[in-house]
Amino acid sequence: MTVPGLVRKGVQAVATMVVILMLGLATLCPALAVNPDEVLADPALEARARALSAQLRCMVCQNQSIDDSNAELAKDLRLIVRERLARGDTDAAVIDYVVSRYGEFVLLKPRFEGKTLILWGAPVLLLVAGGTAMLLAGRGRRQSRATGVPLSAEEEARLRSMLDD
Repeated sequence: MTVPGLVRKGVQAVATMVVILMLGLATLCPALAVNPDEVLADPALEARARALSAQLRCMVCQNQSIDDSNAELAKDLRLIVRERLARGDTDAAVIDYVVSRYGEFVLLKPRFEGKTLILWGAPVLLLVAGGTAMLLAGRGRRQSRATGVPLSAEEEARLRSMLDD
């Protein structure tokens, strides 16, 4: 094997190790957000708490779930979720309680209701409108090319004389 071939294999091996290390670290980050003192003793309740925390938005970070956020408000919300579950509340009751205190914005995935219909329908409507506009624009171009004004007798004679030369 040549020296450049060995160097290439070495670089590939190092790149693979770096990718594996980065993926490993990325999977640890969400686990670090939940402090050990927040974890429930019952594994089933803890799993429910983690699932609910993944559905709730951190009001400070706004695009992170409270499960992934290290903000104080996220910690407080995680504790509220765990307290409500420990009391025996259902998942829906916990979500309703948090929504009643913080509003619908706290949900990372909005509920499908009349007032949120535009959030769910707008992407579909925009896709249909864009597709329709593209079809109409394409059809208009084809029609404008196909319908040309016929040449007059003079223009036709002039064109033939040019082509014959």
